[in-house]
Amino acid sequence: MQQLIQNFKTGELYVDEVPMPAISSGMVLVENEYSLISAGTERGTVKVAKASLLGKAKQRPDLVAQVLQNIRKEGLAATINKVKTKLDSLKALGYSTAGTVIASMDTNSVYKTGDRVACAGQDYASHAEIVAIPQNLVAKIPDNVTAEEAAFTTLGAIALQGVRQAEPKLGEKICVIGLGLLGQITCQLLKANGCAVFGIDLNPGLIKLANDTGAADKALQRSDANLVSICNDFTNGHGFDAIIITAAAPSNDPIELSAELARKKGKIIVVGAVKMDIPRDPHFFRKELDLRMSCSYGPGRYDVDYEESGYDYPFAYVRWTEQRNMEAFLELLSRKAINIKPLITHVFNIADAEKAYDIVLGKTPEPHIGILLKYAESKIKRTTIVKVKNDAIKNINTGFIGAGSFAQSYLIPNVKAYGASLDGVVTSKGITSKNVADKFKFNFCSTEAEDLLGKQNINTIFIATPHSSHADFVIKSLTAGKAVFVEKPLALNIEQLNNVIANIAKYPQPLMVGFNRRFAPISQAIKKEFSSVTEPLVVNIRVNAGLIPKEHWTQQPEIGGGRIVGEVCHFIDLMQYFTNAEPVKVYAESVNTANDKITPEDNIAIIVKFNNGSVGNLTYLANGDKSMPKELIEIFGAGNIGVINDFREGAFHKGNKITKLKSSGKGHKEEVDAFLNAVSNGTESPISFRSVCLTTLTTFKILDSLYTGNSQEIYLDA
Repeated sequence: MQQLIQNFKTGELYVDEVPMPAISSGMVLVENEYSLISAGTERGTVKVAKASLLGKAKQRPDLVAQVLQNIRKEGLAATINKVKTKLDSLKALGYSTAGTVIASMDTNSVYKTGDRVACAGQDYASHAEIVAIPQNLVAKIPDNVTAEEAAFTTLGAIALQGVRQAEPKLGEKICVIGLGLLGQITCQLLKANGCAVFGIDLNPGLIKLANDTGAADKALQRSDANLVSICNDFTNGHGFDAIIITAAAPSNDPIELSAELARKKGKIIVVGAVKMDIPRDPHFFRKELDLRMSCSYGPGRYDVDYEESGYDYPFAYVRWTEQRNMEAFLELLSRKAINIKPLITHVFNIADAEKAYDIVLGKTPEPHIGILLKYAESKIKRTTIVKVKNDAIKNINTGFIGAGSFAQSYLIPNVKAYGASLDGVVTSKGITSKNVADKFKFNFCSTEAEDLLGKQNINTIFIATPHSSHADFVIKSLTAGKAVFVEKPLALNIEQLNNVIANIAKYPQPLMVGFNRRFAPISQAIKKEFSSVTEPLVVNIRVNAGLIPKEHWTQQPEIGGGRIVGEVCHFIDLMQYFTNAEPVKVYAESVNTANDKITPEDNIAIIVKFNNGSVGNLTYLANGDKSMPKELIEIFGAGNIGVINDFREGAFHKGNKITKLKSSGKGHKEEVDAFLNAVSNGTESPISFRSVCLTTLTTFKILDSLYTGNSQEIYLDA
């Protein structure tokens, strides 16, 4: 299928062939008929991508700060690789479309094949022939509303949320500053609500549009010398009941003008991206003005549970959500209370999308406001596979299921450097799989795992998807006769683990889990020093992990499994490696806090007993400061001490002497090499399957210990 793409590194805009997206539970697959270019928002997005590296840095100082912090934590080389991966990516544009459902897995069984729907969401409702949309960002189109009109639904929901924040009453006088597409729709909504509307903008063409269409009762240019006096006359000298700012401006003028024009105790609602230096005097303080922000489409925006997981808010308590605002706007279109047609200035076929953006960016100077992209009717080549190249396969022929930033930084480059062939890559979004295929020179890309698993030539699968899918993809890969490398964790619960165990017994292929730290050169050097020690060891590990917000996918129990299952497993494996023993008992305690932003399990002390008498102590913390290195590991035994400082340096203490150790990474390259060597030589996985299962089971028992308050025995054979 065709999709409009922007290369974030070069800024280049182009239409390319990408695999159609895949859907999972809670998603709706839609064949687009029209999509709307939101000129204001997308102009800014495109300009950032087209800027030089220095220009990007100036526009995003927050990201520069993250880069500097990462250099301190992981070093310059690792940070450069991460930045390159982020920059060398393809970006989907667009967030407001209308089309027809071709498949649905929505959990409420609301959408059927053939339903006409409006869609919303950045990175979902993109300028593409087919889009996959979360169920709460889809709304049915009434029969008497055209797809052209419905393509404006996302912008309509944004405008509607701004109006709701103003709480307009019948007969109130309201000013709209900024008469672009969002402002024009806002004016119409206010008129439909029975308000007297006054519009202000810098552009005389937009002033004329608002006056000619009747969107505003009166509209004037900001530069009009009589603007304030005319506004006073419009409001009978009282000032506006509310001012809605829909402009996008780097200056503070919209805020200052709003304060001047508002009545005492009036409301100012900020919808557009404007500078917000709030002057106390003479207006905000003396008039007791009410300043409000309007958050995009409405309640649910930026809530992962609502937007991605599909959990709706109770109707009685949250009357207007994102989806309900979309539905309300479509209903207004159906009743002809809103007239979108005068706002459509251009329609381009998707193949000519670059011409549309020439207008948006000013390369082709033309008056414009609503620009639509049109898609061919039912002529789409619905395929999940796009061929990129045709290199010959090698002894080890790999396929990747999942290719996020981690896979692109640590797995794919090391597989390529080893000399294995990169045959196919699968991600849920076609634009991502095409980007990865182009960047690393895969033979083909897809959005369906079966396109890899069903290909006989591929003998090795790498799995780097969200944690909840690991066990299922492992089983499918084993069943297909493939060697498997899966990023940690192996499974999220005991049922998944049991299923993997049962299937590896039936399909005994090499299976490796990405516990890389045991392969780090510094870990192997210290293990060698302890090789002759026969007495039990004590392993102390302190991890300054840092806070991850509760809404992050890794913290969602059903997707990421939380940090104990998803990250602590690294250190249980490392304890097994150093002690050369199996865990038999574990006890854990976490902090108690009423602070809802803190996940108690992220601040935890764990004691692990091993079957040779060794003890492991793990303190895993999310409540520390980033200036301290992340990981400190100490191994004590037989008068010796091994120390690893954040895998950047270390030391070995023996015979009253200190041997300093250099480190060269956390073992990502070495683990990939070890795994591929095993595949090539037909030997067992570098980490035994029993060890992997014990590590996984121990993380489950840590959770059990927290819930029960008791130590937990670890019986793998049971």
